[in-house]
Amino acid sequence: MALRNAVLAALLEGEASGYDLAKSFDASVANFWMATPQQLYRELDRMESDGLIEARLVRQERRPNKRLFSLTAAGRAALRDFTATPSRPTAIRDELLVKVHSVDDGDTEAVRAAIAERLEWARAKLARYDRIRTRLLDGRGEEEFLADAERVGPYLTLLRGRAFERENIEWAERPCGSSNNAPRTGRASTAPGCAGDRRARRTSTVGTPSSAHQLTSSSARQLVSGPRSAGR
Repeated sequence: MALRNAVLAALLEGEASGYDLAKSFDASVANFWMATPQQLYRELDRMESDGLIEARLVRQERRPNKRLFSLTAAGRAALRDFTATPSRPTAIRDELLVKVHSVDDGDTEAVRAAIAERLEWARAKLARYDRIRTRLLDGRGEEEFLADAERVGPYLTLLRGRAFERENIEWAERPCGSSNNAPRTGRASTAPGCAGDRRARRTSTVGTPSSAHQLTSSSARQLVSGPRSAGR
């Protein structure tokens, strides 16, 4: 998918400056498409030249003048055509997963630290998405919102972003799950990475393959359970 399709989708909310669009990408469009402000500004210029968007100049006395972009009829037509084309399957390209895959011969503690950082990042994004969800619902239940809202697309993509970050949290809690890294919910962690939980799961799931059970090297075991205090 081209960046311009994400920009067209963002402009369905109404006219916006390049700065407004950059904030929108960071807060909501980032659920499904990432772009730097520099990439965004370059794409806006190209889209204006192609007639997909138009800009009007807003003069400001104490601030630099700004341009507000909006969709043209050609832009809306292009977006309709885009929604009609088949979507390609999502491909994951994640540097951290390459490191985890290589942990048996790598720096275990560095990988654990990277996973812990990913865990905190996912928690922060989920909290932000939850705030956006509360603002969109505005006191309504989900069924009422989906039945009555003028646009439901942003809410549906937000749900996908929330689900993605919840899955990231669940995955990262396997190697990082402990009393020190438990989710901040006031409850004790039940992450499979906790030593007690791992022993219980081993006795209850004998013969059931899983990625955690197949990590048999000492470094991989350390990734899941943490460094041992004795014999090191």
